Amino acid sequence: MRTIEFREALREALTEEMRKDERIFLMGEEVAEYNGAYKVSKGMLVEFGAKRVIDTPIAELGFAGIAVGAAMNGLRPVVEFMTFNFSLVAIDQVINSASKMMSMSGGQFTVPMVFRGPTASAGMLSSQHSQAFDNWYANCPGLKVIVPSNPADAKGLLKSAIRDNDPVIFMESEQMYGDKGEVPDGEYLIPIGVADVKKHGNDVTIVSFGKIMKVAMAAAAELEQAGINAEVIDLRTIRPIDYNTVIESVKKTNRLVIVEEAWPLGSIATELAFKVQKEAFDFLDAPVRRVTSADVPLPYAPTLIEIALPNVHRVVKAVKEVLYIEN
Repeated sequence: MRTIEFREALREALTEEMRKDERIFLMGEEVAEYNGAYKVSKGMLVEFGAKRVIDTPIAELGFAGIAVGAAMNGLRPVVEFMTFNFSLVAIDQVINSASKMMSMSGGQFTVPMVFRGPTASAGMLSSQHSQAFDNWYANCPGLKVIVPSNPADAKGLLKSAIRDNDPVIFMESEQMYGDKGEVPDGEYLIPIGVADVKKHGNDVTIVSFGKIMKVAMAAAAELEQAGINAEVIDLRTIRPIDYNTVIESVKKTNRLVIVEEAWPLGSIATELAFKVQKEAFDFLDAPVRRVTSADVPLPYAPTLIEIALPNVHRVVKAVKEVLYIEN
């Protein structure tokens, strides 16, 4: 095992797959000459050349469309959005072309490609650059959506995404690129659609994904000090969702708190809450609680950001509520 940064894990996944398969190429703003906006693609232009690591204009709709066409014709593109906030410019190609092509062509065309880049808040970037679109893309049939929380998962899941024959949305975080974690040596893949139990417990189930897993784990540590043993599940993939792992945990703990950065309406937390009450209603000893971002555009002021986003205090409070320790 090695300890490397999140960005290095992504780079390893990209370079290993590009060495194996000449059909794979990377394109996006600043991915080549500048080594990537977040240095994920550092050194890749030198190794693979300008035909496989391609700097694009600031034209997300255009280069996303080029990539969809390339995938339909046998290549396997990886498109980097500098932020998924900018993917809104390209969403027509993602939703109306990439996700639907196999169905509309009666299976004649597959679209093996990855759209990747950072999602959600990254500090004082204000409303237009701080939105979590994870649940938006997960709402669309034909897409797979991955949101890793650590370097090891990022590498294993990105390799699986690149090899998948369906279009995959791979969402990262600007606040995670420098995070360090242990990554296995050698070749490994993590299957899409399998959650990971990060911490076992018996009193309550806490479910999250992406960078908000840090909040979930910190809350679980604080609860441990108070004698509350939480089970913490990292979904890792939000389309498909590993419902079974969550439901089996709830059958053991009888309580569920879901932590997510998105706005509350139509969130992954909402979907999970519905599924758990449908499949495990008789096991619930308390209503399911959600901890999401405030239902407002994210403010600029850091004090307001702290209040708007999920935080340890809000998670601990929600857990105590489902345990009837706090009303």
